[in-house]
Amino acid sequence: MTRPITAGVDGTEESLAALDWAAREAVRRDLPLRVVHAWRYAEALATADRDTQHGWVSQGVERAVRSVAERHPGLTVTTDLVESGAGQALAQAAAAAEMLVLGSRGHGPVVGFLLGSVGQQVIAEAARPVVLVRAGDEPAAEAAGRDVVVGQQGGPEDSAAALRFAFEAAAARRAAVRVVRAWTLPPVFAYSPGSLRLLDEAGGLEPYEKQGLADAVRPWRERFPEVSVAEHVEMGSAGQVLLSTAARAQLMVVGRRARRTAVGARIGSVAHGVLHHAGCPVAVVPHD
Repeated sequence: MTRPITAGVDGTEESLAALDWAAREAVRRDLPLRVVHAWRYAEALATADRDTQHGWVSQGVERAVRSVAERHPGLTVTTDLVESGAGQALAQAAAAAEMLVLGSRGHGPVVGFLLGSVGQQVIAEAARPVVLVRAGDEPAAEAAGRDVVVGQQGGPEDSAAALRFAFEAAAARRAAVRVVRAWTLPPVFAYSPGSLRLLDEAGGLEPYEKQGLADAVRPWRERFPEVSVAEHVEMGSAGQVLLSTAARAQLMVVGRRARRTAVGARIGSVAHGVLHHAGCPVAVVPHD
């Protein structure tokens, strides 16, 4: 089954930038583009009935889609106006998409046309990757030879989904991948005789981390031999190390392991920090 690239739009500058990004990505991957807009009938507008309000919404979405179609004449575009809450509409759209692309505000709420808590809920619960794009995003960054940056942690399977997404994106762009692994000194009580032996064999903590990164990246190097790869290991918190590479990134990719709390699913601190502070588009990829 061919999954579309799906963009959520609401007429804001952020969502229109997300629509443009989604269209370029659909062209690169030779996939259709689906545009989703969630709306609610506003009974308070006594001078406008449901059909009139639907017409206003439809016209606004059509203008945005027309602009994209004119720039990409060979792109297949479908439009869905869904009368429901934005969270529900986007969750359903994500399930059937190759990826869901949304507008992202600056250092405020995560998703442009949602309250922050709802937006984070969509990201936390989406079964497919969610890409956040800021207003003002331009294709120049994609053409400037910047890297696709992806965070890696743990063993080869822990970041496999994020690495797959990053290598696929880089291959489609003919870009390089920079794989980033951050490490910190563990507390003394965390050492076990087995771990001490492994660290001794590796020559210390940093070589041990470098070997862990090389092992995780190796199968993706083999699967995508045309993609240039840089392996970056640095001591520090994962969020800070990733953000230190953001200036030379055209796309940042982070994995997501949703954490369940009493008030619902929440994304991890690394993904949360990158979403708020990285200037480039950010893809949040659920673990397999």
